[in-house]
Amino acid sequence: MPVYFYTAKSLQGEAKTGTVEAEDEKTLARSLRQEGYILIKAESSKAKGKKDINLPFLNFLQKVSLTEKIFFTRNLQIMISAGMPLPRALRVLSEQTKNQKFEKAILDIENNVTKGQSLSDSLAKHPKIFSELFISMIKVGEESGTMEKVLKNLTYQMEREKDLRSKIKGAMTYPTVILCFMLIIGVVMMIVVVPKLSAVFAELGAELPFSTRIIMGMGGFLAQYWMFLFIAVVLLFFGAKALLKNKKVKKTMDFASLRIPALSTLIKKINTASTARTLASLIDAGVPIVKCLEIVSNTMTNFYYNEAIKNAGVEVQKGKKLSQSLEPYQNSVFPSIMIQMMAIGEETGETSSILAKIADFYEEEVSNATKNLSSIIEPVLMVVIGTAVGFFAVSMIQPMYSMMGAL
Repeated sequence: MPVYFYTAKSLQGEAKTGTVEAEDEKTLARSLRQEGYILIKAESSKAKGKKDINLPFLNFLQKVSLTEKIFFTRNLQIMISAGMPLPRALRVLSEQTKNQKFEKAILDIENNVTKGQSLSDSLAKHPKIFSELFISMIKVGEESGTMEKVLKNLTYQMEREKDLRSKIKGAMTYPTVILCFMLIIGVVMMIVVVPKLSAVFAELGAELPFSTRIIMGMGGFLAQYWMFLFIAVVLLFFGAKALLKNKKVKKTMDFASLRIPALSTLIKKINTASTARTLASLIDAGVPIVKCLEIVSNTMTNFYYNEAIKNAGVEVQKGKKLSQSLEPYQNSVFPSIMIQMMAIGEETGETSSILAKIADFYEEEVSNATKNLSSIIEPVLMVVIGTAVGFFAVSMIQPMYSMMGAL
């Protein structure tokens, strides 16, 4: 019998969600009507469980997206609150995912839980899927008996993270697409058009400007060795990825990103929002503050934020308050308002809620900044594209006019 994830509403407008076994959707709707609810939406494990073509050799290429983890966490919370046994809930969730890698991981977790291991220990065996933050919060939920609350907090945390990522990606999509098209058109012109013009100039035997000779040389090279361009792009991509893994290069890049006027403000807001949101979730879950800082430092990709939080953890362990430990990084890494509000939170015992408010504030700031970013990037792109087109046009058309004037 399939398990249904459903959303229903009462005649008074009260929403209800949950999981239940039913023969079919009509039976579920009838059952809910008897309780005074109208079925709005229902998804069965059987329907979701249909898998794509099984390609095990491609499993290592699959990644578990943040959206899939949100779906997993939200529905696990719903099923636990409905009283469903954990192994059975995991089994149902494994049928819900179309990602074979994630399905295999969930089944392994279910197997370990059935054998008597805790959920947190079972999740820890899949560090590439579940972060240290996720595992630590689940562990606290197990120890304190607040698993439902912890799962709800984790879902909210990941949803906010997804929103933040989507806003940043949305702001960068337009300029990236335009630049890619410009490069593709430029390469096609070099390979197809320039060699034909070069042949015309060679027949006429005209003396060409330096800029024209550069473009003709590039066009001739690309027309003859275009396959090397593709290889060079692939090598450049993987080379850049390998280079960014080097600590010294990463540190230099992060230093530069925090010094570039327009970019540094956005990066500081993004990292401040991420730090505050993660700390708020961990403190609210009951994780000790030193452990919180250790986990947060590991989640930060920027070298200077990672170091600042790690050093703050050392100072807190010595007996200092968190706000005092972060004071040396005021303005250079974290905005002063964040540290001042944290100090107020420590005095009032409301650190978690104040950090959540800080996160909300800076997430809204990032949203506004990304909207403005598009309006700033657009004219810059127009100038870059106009300059490139103008250089090409002048370099290739000027010799033609010179020849016509000489006739």
